[in-house]
Amino acid sequence: AILTLMLAFFGVRATLVYAVLTFLFAVLMGLVLDKAGFQSQVKRVSVRGGREDGLTWEKLEGTFWQKQWQAVKIAFKDSFGLFRGVFWFLLLGAGIGAFIHDFIPTELLSEFAGAGNLWAVPLASLVGIPMYIRTETMIPIAGVLMAKGVAPGVMIALILGGAGASIPEVSMLTSIFKKKMIVAFLASVFSVATITGYIFNFIV
Repeated sequence: AILTLMLAFFGVRATLVYAVLTFLFAVLMGLVLDKAGFQSQVKRVSVRGGREDGLTWEKLEGTFWQKQWQAVKIAFKDSFGLFRGVFWFLLLGAGIGAFIHDFIPTELLSEFAGAGNLWAVPLASLVGIPMYIRTETMIPIAGVLMAKGVAPGVMIALILGGAGASIPEVSMLTSIFKKKMIVAFLASVFSVATITGYIFNFIV
């Protein structure tokens, strides 16, 4: 969903950069934490997966292709449900973006969040982490802010910080992670958001 929205608002190049950087950093941070022995910082919990209705491939009836068709119909139904769930967030983001476009001076945004302000990227990462940001809401806003002079790296740092960690998310993670792992997780999100932001300013 994020890649599709980024493609629509920022184009192919920015989307590819975002996808590659976030993938590489996620793998790198995982390897670093693994090598540092953070396995002991994960609490013993049991996780159960699957659909709420308990439907699995084995429970579908008919031939192989009949089962495939049933699976496709279920997938489309679930996809529409997902779209319906994020639609209002997209609409909210578009509305906020329209307000920013019409009423916030371009010079103000360029001065405080332009590419020339080196502190803007880490500050955006830091501000984004405690915020609860729906990425579907933030990306339309980001498109308008960038058009008003906000550096691409600042917006990506804010999006990654908010999407990677938030107060509700960290609260849930405390049920499976110990304190040391929580701190490492937040440090990882901040680092990835900041580094990616600077790279974005240079590339995009």
